[in-house]
Amino acid sequence: MYPMLVHSHSGLRWVVLLLLLAAIFNAGTKMGGKASYTDKDKRLGLFALIFSHVQLVIGIALYFISPKVQTFRFFRMEHLALMIIAIALITVGYSRAKRKADDAGKFKTTFWFYLIGLLAILAGIPWPFMGYGSAWF
Repeated sequence: MYPMLVHSHSGLRWVVLLLLLAAIFNAGTKMGGKASYTDKDKRLGLFALIFSHVQLVIGIALYFISPKVQTFRFFRMEHLALMIIAIALITVGYSRAKRKADDAGKFKTTFWFYLIGLLAILAGIPWPFMGYGSAWF
């Protein structure tokens, strides 16, 4: 089960990153104009939210069974903390955007919360060039 979870967690990372980039780009290009916040915009943010939560659940399962957590402080502390912070930001951003009355506010809220969440994720990914890093896939 461990290899399946590791491969799922590594592969799903790219889906999460692409969905976050798409949601950020979408919100960023529309937040300054008079674009309306459509169901497509809401779904894009929702899919980024859902996949990031699935990634977190898999990561929490790995936290308790992975030998890397016992070996490297990065996985035990920094990775966990940054990912929880990032997903909390994405969740708060999605919830706040839903409640905004104006469409520009929805795009602006989505843009900033998702962007800061993405930056936290990028800082917390164990990139292959790090000494304890994981493979690209």
